[in-house]
Amino acid sequence: MDMKPEQLELIKNQFKTLKDRSPFYARKFKGIDLSDVQTQEDFEKLPFSEKADLREAYPLGLQAVPDEEVVRIHSSSGTTGTPVIIPYTQQDVIDWATIFARCYETAGITNKDRIQITPGYGLWTAGIGFQLGCERLGAMAIPMGPGNTEKQLKMMQDLHTTVITGTSSYALLLAEEISKRGLRDKLDLRKGVIGSERWGDKMRNRIANEMGIEIFDIYGLTEIYGPGIGISCNEHHGMHIWEDYVYCEIVDPKTGEPLPDGEVGELVLTTLRKQGAPLIRYRTHDLTRIIPGDCKCAYGCHHPRIDILTGRTDDMVKVKGCNMFPAQIEEVIQFTDGASSEYQVMIEAVNGHDVLTVLFETPLEGEELERCEAQLAAIFKAKIGCTPEAKGVPMGELPRSEKKTKRIFDSRY
Repeated sequence: MDMKPEQLELIKNQFKTLKDRSPFYARKFKGIDLSDVQTQEDFEKLPFSEKADLREAYPLGLQAVPDEEVVRIHSSSGTTGTPVIIPYTQQDVIDWATIFARCYETAGITNKDRIQITPGYGLWTAGIGFQLGCERLGAMAIPMGPGNTEKQLKMMQDLHTTVITGTSSYALLLAEEISKRGLRDKLDLRKGVIGSERWGDKMRNRIANEMGIEIFDIYGLTEIYGPGIGISCNEHHGMHIWEDYVYCEIVDPKTGEPLPDGEVGELVLTTLRKQGAPLIRYRTHDLTRIIPGDCKCAYGCHHPRIDILTGRTDDMVKVKGCNMFPAQIEEVIQFTDGASSEYQVMIEAVNGHDVLTVLFETPLEGEELERCEAQLAAIFKAKIGCTPEAKGVPMGELPRSEKKTKRIFDSRY
């Protein structure tokens, strides 16, 4: 993707003082004269910033402003090691609210809507980001946070919620309860803004149908504001990334070389206005592509689009010599007649051999179930290259989560 002249100017302006303000980048770019960066090609020669670098900067090594300008911090969950702490200035918070409100507007949400916020609040960026954007838009925020499904459904009815926000896992849990209780026609829901984990079309369609909503995918990560740096529009063909706040690159995950628009690779992001903790060429590990051409959406959105994420560079699993990503498994589920959206993959080592089992929910029984299991195993073999043991289980048997659902369990190591 070509860097816009305005983006290059914002980057060059940042670079005038970056090493003075940020001890992190003073070290990272030691021996590099940032005033030499005058073109996109110059920029692409700079080293990447990695999650490991950010962890090493714990707790506040990323801070690029004086203490008195920091108004809050947020943190990644730290489930896989030392957490990453991101400081925010007042302007960062305002910018985040601005781009999040833009996300709501792109989804056709207005100040007359009532937005029920189910992601968690606290150190995590999710709930508070959804709320910031909601208040900036002028809509009514219903700040529920996760869990307490009984109360969620009561508030949804009593307050006439029109927009539901959350992870796809929790949205599915709510959708199933709404269906079970026959509540769909008693609700005023019209849209869902869903993010934080990748999910397949079967799950998306189930949630949309059982809740009676139009679904929009929202994108973001704690290191770059949080959720709200991009969202799908009414064309539902990729997510627009706000190019006046973030610059996107797609690179080959192995070589780091830039890839042309349309090719799948790793998403690399650079903040253009972030004060508290600017990030330059940050490797997200998310796999996607830049969708070539202009979008036909009603908002005439000129911001570039990335495709729905196909996975992460670090969530690939190798079994029986085959590389597989969750996105490929979801595709198998999608093409299997009778398979519902929920699945789990179990990988074990038995007598030195990999054993791969795919559990999937289905309403089928008896011979129909056996046919469905055989079909899933055959499609899996054709698309991914190895044959699993496919086991259908009754609907609702696999666990649901209020946060992100773990679907692949590898006990080999």
